[in-house]
Amino acid sequence: MIFAIAFVSLTLLGFVLFGRSHSSRVPPPQSAAPESQPTLQPPLASGTTPFNDCVGQFLSKFSLRDKLAQLLTVGVTGPSDAIDVVSTEHVGGIFIGSPTDKSILNKSQMDKVKAASTNLPLMVTIDEEGGRVSRIPELLGGSELSAREVAKTYTADQVYERTKARAAKLKELGITVDFAPDVDVSNQPDDSVIGDHSYSNDPAVVTEFAGKYIQGMLDAGVKPVIKHFPGHGHGTGDSHTGAVSTPPLDQLKKVDLLPFRDLVSSGAAVMVGHLDVPGLTDANIPASISPQVMALLREGTGYGAAPFDGPIFTDDLSGMAAITAKYDIETAVEAALVAGADIALWISTDTVSSVSDKLEKSVAAGRPTQQHVDQSLVRVAKFKGALSC
Repeated sequence: MIFAIAFVSLTLLGFVLFGRSHSSRVPPPQSAAPESQPTLQPPLASGTTPFNDCVGQFLSKFSLRDKLAQLLTVGVTGPSDAIDVVSTEHVGGIFIGSPTDKSILNKSQMDKVKAASTNLPLMVTIDEEGGRVSRIPELLGGSELSAREVAKTYTADQVYERTKARAAKLKELGITVDFAPDVDVSNQPDDSVIGDHSYSNDPAVVTEFAGKYIQGMLDAGVKPVIKHFPGHGHGTGDSHTGAVSTPPLDQLKKVDLLPFRDLVSSGAAVMVGHLDVPGLTDANIPASISPQVMALLREGTGYGAAPFDGPIFTDDLSGMAAITAKYDIETAVEAALVAGADIALWISTDTVSSVSDKLEKSVAAGRPTQQHVDQSLVRVAKFKGALSC
């Protein structure tokens, strides 16, 4: 279904446009061999926009490490783990997965967790799609059908109403972001990697039902995240277990990218998958750490979409073999941010300190740049409703 900076005068900074949800707790990945490290390069950009005084004043309140921490969302085991990582490392978000002690969703506990965040409001995330991906059905009044069954059973307007009611319950529990809906286009068997996560093999059906899901979420006050850009529905395998290739980019433009094209301006954020895309990504560099993929999403012109200036999340960087077979978590997070992602997602708090250490050194080396980190922080703050200028 889950960073970086040398100080420069804020008035000279410019925006650079660049840019799980299936959770299961796993041991931290082993460090990758040197030859498997990605080539770190600046993301592609189409222009810059100066920060105004209001944004400059906002950014001046953060240390470099705290800026970087706001770009991290990590899975937690329960209330104590969450309070510790938020209060000591100042991460911007936590993830509620299947292994998480659900007592964290008691109001008294969630209030304590959120109170530990002093820089910006804490992002509390979950991947509550329905069907096979439902972390807390017992707290939401029961299970929901899979996306494929929903599209067969209800009208799009009914999906809006059902989603709005379910999202209202998520909000009551303290959830602020849901890594849903899945907008992959697929006719895979129900129990395959995408399968019944997908509404349909028809892009128009996916767009219609996902659009109503997004609106229902937003109207209930929960931020949706569409996934898995640029399209996992016709991939060669499961990125949890190894590398996955999609059809070539020219083919994705005709089918898999159409829902993203039509929904990128809906108010949802976007999650990028660990996908090799012939004609777009460099060899053995998954989409989640690919500058070319981030640029395609940010600029939009390469697939007929509007430019996207909302936050870009990675899929889980620590529990999926398409990444962990090649990179340790510190390298993967660095590569994702350098590529143009705004928020790196992984499912353990164990390595937050070492990731932050690595990122501080990386910013000093100019990858990612101070501009990039500030731009991402502004996107995150706006997504949280904490910055309006």
